[in-house]
Amino acid sequence: MVLLSGGIDSTTCLAIARARGFDTYALTFNYQQRHRIEVEAAHRVARSLGASDHMILDLPLGQIGGSALTSDLEVPKNATLAEIRTRIPTTYVPARNTIFLSFALAWAEVLETGNIFVGVNALDYSGYPDCRPEYIKAFLKMANLATKKTILGKMRFKIHTPLIKLTKAQIIQNGINLGVDYSLTHSCYDPDQAGAACGCCDSCLLRRKGFSEAAVPDPTVYRKSEVKRAASKK
Repeated sequence: MVLLSGGIDSTTCLAIARARGFDTYALTFNYQQRHRIEVEAAHRVARSLGASDHMILDLPLGQIGGSALTSDLEVPKNATLAEIRTRIPTTYVPARNTIFLSFALAWAEVLETGNIFVGVNALDYSGYPDCRPEYIKAFLKMANLATKKTILGKMRFKIHTPLIKLTKAQIIQNGINLGVDYSLTHSCYDPDQAGAACGCCDSCLLRRKGFSEAAVPDPTVYRKSEVKRAASKK
């Protein structure tokens, strides 16, 4: 079971699960985020990496709001890397990973697999509290207390977090070694209608940093205005 958003981290996580010999099942959420482009990316990735099944679930998190990704709050742009690492941005979606992992847990129990992969990262990330190792440890403890098959002793859950201590550059290098095509992925929080990335949101900045430090060409299509802006700084 792999939580798949269509971005760099979850895509690499799916590739790692496959490389470890698992028959993979991908789970993606259309949670009323700002755009469906990442859902479309997840579909491309799941097909490319040979997932046995790819489930897309609709969740009405837009009715709850409280995030720049599920409401009309402004997406933060042009933050420094220091700012990204030291604050919880408005793109934090309340309880998102708890909600996503709960659905993954339910499907995993039905499929009778105790292995759940999630691409959380505690180094090059946007400061989300539900990406920390202590959070994953707490959720896993709950998971093994909350399901019928664990209580009956028929299975135990394990949450795999192979990227949690890696930089974005290291994640990309791992993916390249596993044959990942990152042109299929999408990271931007605020793309235009054609899907071109803004280049300035936290996710774009971390993506660009990762490809640069990994010395791997960035396949991302950025808005023309962003390309011009970046070129003018050289």
